Amino acid sequence: MPARDDHPSSSTPASTQQGEPQPQLEELLDTHHDPAYGEAVQVAPLVQRVTATNPSPFTFAGTGTNIVGGRRVAVIDPRPDAAGHTEALLRTLEGRTVTHICITHTHSDHSPASRALAEATGAPVLGFGPHPAADAGRHGAAAKAVQEEPGDWDFVPDGVLGHGDVVAGDGWTLECLYTPGHISNHLCFALPEEQALFTGDHVMGWSSTIVPPPDGNLGDYLRSLELLIARGDRDGVYWPTHGPPITAPNRFARALLAHRHRRTDQILACLGDGPATIPAMVARMYTTTPKVLHPAAALSVLAHLIHLSEEGTVTWDPAADMPAATYALA
Repeated sequence: MPARDDHPSSSTPASTQQGEPQPQLEELLDTHHDPAYGEAVQVAPLVQRVTATNPSPFTFAGTGTNIVGGRRVAVIDPRPDAAGHTEALLRTLEGRTVTHICITHTHSDHSPASRALAEATGAPVLGFGPHPAADAGRHGAAAKAVQEEPGDWDFVPDGVLGHGDVVAGDGWTLECLYTPGHISNHLCFALPEEQALFTGDHVMGWSSTIVPPPDGNLGDYLRSLELLIARGDRDGVYWPTHGPPITAPNRFARALLAHRHRRTDQILACLGDGPATIPAMVARMYTTTPKVLHPAAALSVLAHLIHLSEEGTVTWDPAADMPAATYALA
């Protein structure tokens, strides 16, 4: 749900490491997407997409469920059964065999209909694991005060997938990439036959991804971006669960990584002028963002602050509730 480990180091953006100019994320975002709701659209020879009627500021045009294969298929992210989405999927799947139901992660706009689809088709549900327990850890009240994205607390996979695992069918292969950050149980699925990567909420073409504490972790997210960047030209297209495809995926991932580092620089600049609260930093940093999205922006700033505190760069009073806490340079 946007709102909006085997990973290399992410201390420096990959484009900087390679001596290349950093692309600007804002120039690459695609906010024009008009899906055919409730209908199967053939987006690639091996991929159909059915988009649910759940558009919002956080799901963009809605949740896109991907169907991979021909007569024997895998279904990725069936989402909740809102506005007849499961029925639309079953109509599309009529006459075919569902062999696997694969879940990128357990936010409520991705996984809850998996059990109903499994009961209707007999296919096993596969994912990294149950929804992670809400544990604010050492960040205490500041993290607890942030409303966590709705989770699918009832999700229990029939089979557990991890980094490097492979789900295979007739003429298709899904390779699992463990990509924590947005949430600790997030997976991406590579489809080498199409040079495609299903990115869930890890990378989206219309917006940056929120990393919501307490379970979201910016350090993990940056390492997961580096993992995708290191794949180079193995992926010719990204298919996020929300929004349009990303057709220059490696360039986009590098831009997203650079964007995160610029946000860190902005936060350090704010704190360089003196101690500040999260609302004050959001007002200064997100001048062109609609105020309805400022709570999402506050989550993003908090994720950066937690990351900076773990590095020893920023301090704050853990006894104060977020957003009332005041943050300062260490």
